[in-house]
Amino acid sequence: MKTYAWRCYDKVHFFPAPEYSVWCEANTTLYGPGGVEYVVDCCDHFDFCNRNLTPSFPPRVRSDGDDAAWVTWKMALMIAMPICVICVVVMVIYHVRKTPERPGNSDDSQEAPDRPILGGVTIRDMLEMTTSGSGSVGLPLLVQRSIARQIQLVETIGKGRFGEVWRGRWRGENVAVKIFSSREERSWFREAEIYQTVMLRHDNILGFIAADNKDNGTWTQLWLITDYHEKGSLFDYLNRSTVDTNGMIRMALSIATGLAHLHMEIVGTQGKPAIAHRDLKSKNILVKTNGTCAIGDLGLAVRHDVITDTVDIQLNNRVGTKRYMAPEVLEETINMNHFDSFKRADVYALGLILWEIARRCNVGGIHDEYQLPFYDLVPSDPTIEEMRKVVCTDRQRPSIPNRWQSIEVRVLCETSSRMNLIFRWLFH
Repeated sequence: MKTYAWRCYDKVHFFPAPEYSVWCEANTTLYGPGGVEYVVDCCDHFDFCNRNLTPSFPPRVRSDGDDAAWVTWKMALMIAMPICVICVVVMVIYHVRKTPERPGNSDDSQEAPDRPILGGVTIRDMLEMTTSGSGSVGLPLLVQRSIARQIQLVETIGKGRFGEVWRGRWRGENVAVKIFSSREERSWFREAEIYQTVMLRHDNILGFIAADNKDNGTWTQLWLITDYHEKGSLFDYLNRSTVDTNGMIRMALSIATGLAHLHMEIVGTQGKPAIAHRDLKSKNILVKTNGTCAIGDLGLAVRHDVITDTVDIQLNNRVGTKRYMAPEVLEETINMNHFDSFKRADVYALGLILWEIARRCNVGGIHDEYQLPFYDLVPSDPTIEEMRKVVCTDRQRPSIPNRWQSIEVRVLCETSSRMNLIFRWLFH
């Protein structure tokens, strides 16, 4: 803002010329206190009146020296800034690589450092921070990718038609990594999509962590990262171990609870659709350290859209496991447009799984060896035609041993009477 001021000099002291005011001889830009610029202009002709004076600031001209100095500084900044950024990144990487591992993990030579980089933040911490109540859609995609890129694969723990399952390590935590081949991209995408359904997270549903596609330049790996359960699948567990009566009930209840949560529709603005598994079997159920179970492998699952009353069946070449297929699935008479049909097929498979668990129930040192359902009626890898003949034409069902109904063992009797009712309702 410009300010104009006028004043009059004493004629006796400053006139006539050439004894003119010293101020009028410095008629250029001057600088006062606080860096204020000002210009002095004096009347020097006619009646020496200052009423028509309009002083102005002279135009600024940067010297060649100033221009050269500015160009030099700008170039120096352009060079220095990237160097500073690179130095910071190198220091961070050096710090991460120098972070010592915790003792006791030397056997996993390919593992990532056990000490967390971000001050002890665990996967569970991140899930709790990004989900609410029963859980939302899971971790943000950028966080999922970040986790996947930091995992070190340790050992193979399973194989299937989709690919392999590995035990991996992320900042000292065990995780399960399901690696799909590139030709199974549709199954990978579908399973990741189902796992991230709003409010799906549940104690008896396998915990989803992240999904990512990793390209090493030669081929693409599709990763699905979940909680790791060291006891393995229910199939593996029952093969090597028996259960007591309480263990049998604990397993059966947890599987039924997990399936009920899948099947349940939760109404609300952030509601959960009803989901049917379509491939329920002992190999797709994980045993937790507390003896309960969690249902996994949701690649064939379907969701019910209650508004349109439709089922979102995906087009892929995979079908459920033939041994566990319900009669209406084997006969191809299932109503594919009716969601309850898929729920009933899941319950049939649940009955077969309960039968597998009950055979391994050890009471008084008596138990049966582990067998798959219909082990005595079909080969190890039956065709649909073979299963259709046994289940639909011959109407065969897994046999129920007499000892399950024995009154000589009171504890087993109390359980078996309930289990027997369930089996007879499921299989007849």
